[in-house]
Amino acid sequence: MTSQGWSVRSKLDREGSPTHAALVGAARRCFEQKGFGPTTIADIAKAAQVGRATFYVYFATKDEIFSVLAQQLHDDLVASQDPPGFDLSDPVATARASIGAYLDAYTRNLRLISVLQHQSLADQQMSRLWEQVQDHPLHRSARFARRLADQGLAQPAAAPEAIARAAGGMVSAFASHVVDHPQDAERAKDELGEMFIRLLGLG
Repeated sequence: MTSQGWSVRSKLDREGSPTHAALVGAARRCFEQKGFGPTTIADIAKAAQVGRATFYVYFATKDEIFSVLAQQLHDDLVASQDPPGFDLSDPVATARASIGAYLDAYTRNLRLISVLQHQSLADQQMSRLWEQVQDHPLHRSARFARRLADQGLAQPAAAPEAIARAAGGMVSAFASHVVDHPQDAERAKDELGEMFIRLLGLG
């Protein structure tokens, strides 16, 4: 095997290792508790119960491990828009299920989202990460609205992109409430689903 091949294999092995997972989990806890700026590599290593030298085996910088967390956040939000177990031929059920699942995903990731949002105000790299995290769910929601309209199944209240942005804003606001009042989670999903259906112009 070439030296490049060994390098790729080594990188893949590191990414799938328990230590890699421990570092990523520890980094998330540290960032959520302290914020991005105050968190140090020493903090992350200590929380993962490894030495600083071990951190550098897996990540070159604090920014790199945060990028991994941002990718996980992106993947979780995107996956939530395709909830299993629902009849996708029923647009009303699909709309309710998808926005409810998106609210769940947004709520469980709210602390990390807040860190990324705050850091994006002054850091161009973080700003790009935040745009990437938002863009895919936004485009998927807009495509859903456009497809319903094109098929004559709905009469959207506005352009698909506007509906997607409005739905995203509602999810963000509801998630903040649910974090503080978890007992309201199911009611929030019901109300959010009803508003999303009206925005889409479904019967």
